[in-house]
Amino acid sequence: MNAIYRVGDSSSAGMSSIQEPLIKQKHSQENYSVLAAIRPFLFPALGAFLFGYEIGATSCSTISIKSPTLSGISWYKLSSVDVGIITSGSLYGALIGSIVAFSIADIIGRRKGLITAAFLYLIGAIVTAVAPVFPVLIIGRVVYGIGVGLTMHAAPMYIAETAPSQIRGRMISLKEFSTVFGMVGGYGIGNLWVTVISGWRYMYATVIPVPIIMAIGMCWLPASPRWLLLRSLQGKGDMESLQEAAIKSLRRLRGSVAVDTAAEQVDEILAELSSVGEDKEATIGELFQGKCLKALTIAGGLVLFQQITGQPSVLYYAPSILQTAGFSAATDATRISILLGLLKLVMTGVAIVVIDKLGRRPLLLGGVSGMVISLFLLGSYYIFYNNVPAVAVAALLLYVGCYQLSFGPISWLMMSEIFPLKLRGRGISIAVLVNFGTNALVTFAFSPMKELLGAGVLFCGFGVICVVSLFFIYFIVPETKGLTLEEIEAKCL
Repeated sequence: MNAIYRVGDSSSAGMSSIQEPLIKQKHSQENYSVLAAIRPFLFPALGAFLFGYEIGATSCSTISIKSPTLSGISWYKLSSVDVGIITSGSLYGALIGSIVAFSIADIIGRRKGLITAAFLYLIGAIVTAVAPVFPVLIIGRVVYGIGVGLTMHAAPMYIAETAPSQIRGRMISLKEFSTVFGMVGGYGIGNLWVTVISGWRYMYATVIPVPIIMAIGMCWLPASPRWLLLRSLQGKGDMESLQEAAIKSLRRLRGSVAVDTAAEQVDEILAELSSVGEDKEATIGELFQGKCLKALTIAGGLVLFQQITGQPSVLYYAPSILQTAGFSAATDATRISILLGLLKLVMTGVAIVVIDKLGRRPLLLGGVSGMVISLFLLGSYYIFYNNVPAVAVAALLLYVGCYQLSFGPISWLMMSEIFPLKLRGRGISIAVLVNFGTNALVTFAFSPMKELLGAGVLFCGFGVICVVSLFFIYFIVPETKGLTLEEIEAKCL
C-alpha cells in the first residue's frame, strides 16, 4: 500500500523537503482522456468569456450611447454619474451574485449554479439590448452582473473539482484566458459597431447566442463528483445512489481510459474526505476557524492584493500613457484597448503553459516582483521623467505582462483549490465578494486620490502595496502544484 505524503516545498520559503505520510492509503494515478478533460472546462469557460466580453463591450457602448447622432435614443444626454452607473451596473450585480452564491452554492451545486448564471446572462443581455429607457438599461446590466457573480464563483470550483490534478492549474488558468479573450472580443465587436446608429444595442445583442450554448453544454455535463460525494458523506440523499452517480460522472469526465478505475478513485476520494473531516456538517462559524480561516486568509489575501496593487487603475490610465508617448495620434482608445488586451492574452497563454511545471509560488513571486518595478517606474515617470515617454510605455507593458503571469490567473486558481470541500462554496463566495467589492472601491477612489496625491505618488503607493503582497505570498501562500484537492487540504491547511 502506498501512502500519500507531505511533499516538502523546495522553494526559498525554507520548508523541509522531508516526506512524511499524511493519509495511509493507496493513491492511484489519475487516468484521463485529454478530449474528455477539455469538455468540463469548455462550457464553464464560456461564462468567463461573457464576463470579459461585458468589460470590453461596455467600454465601447458608453461612447455610442452618449452620441446625439449615433445613440438612436432621446435620452442620450447622460451625466457622468449616469455613465458611471452603466459602467458599474454589472459590478453591483456581481456583488449581489456573490452574496446569493454564499447561500445556495453548496445546495444546488456547481453545475446548476452555472446553468442559472447562463440564464441570467441571457436575460441581462436581452434586456440591455432592447432597453427603451435608462432604468431598464440598468436593470439589464445588474441582472447580467448577477450572472457574472455566480459564474466567477461556480466556474473555478467546477473546473477544479473535475479536472485531473496533473492539469488542474492549466485548466483553471485557461478560464482567465477565456476572460481576457472575451475582453478582446468585446473591444473588437465594440469597435465594429461604435460608428453604427444604435450600435450599443448590437454590442450587447451580438453575444446572446453564447449563454444559450453555455446553458445547453452545462445541462449535458455531469455534476461535480466531489460535490456528489460530499452530499453522500453528509447524508443529504441516498448514499448508494450518490456514490454511483459520482462514479458515472467521473467516467464521463475522464473518458474511456478511466472506466475501470473510476470506482477505485471514488473510494479513494471518499476515504480522503473522511480523513480530513469532510463527513461532518459545516457551520458558518467554521469559516473563521482553523484550516478554513487559513484558506480564507490565503484566498481573500490574494484577491485583495490583486485589486489594490493598482490593476484597475493602471489599465484605466493606459490610454493617456500611450497618448503621451505619441502612439494614439491617429488611433482611438478602443484600438489601444485591443492592443493591451492582446498583450494580456499572450501573457496569460504563457502562464497556462508553465503553471503546472513551475508551480504557483514562483510565478506569483516573479510576476509581482516585475509589477513592483513597473509601478515605481510609472511613478518616477510622472514625478521625474515626464519628458521620456518611453519609460511610461515600457512600465505599462511590463505591468500588464507581469500581472497576467501572476495575480491574473493564479488568484482564481488558488481560490478554487485551497478551501476544504464542505465549505468551498461559501469560502469562494466570500473571496469573490472581496474581489468585486475591492474592485469597486479602487475604481471609485482612483480619480479623487489622483487629484489629491498626483499620479506619480499614487503609482508609487501601489508599488509599496505590491512589496507588502510579496511578503504575504512568501510567508503565507503554499505551493499546490500536482496535489489533489484532498492532499491540498491535508498538506497546506
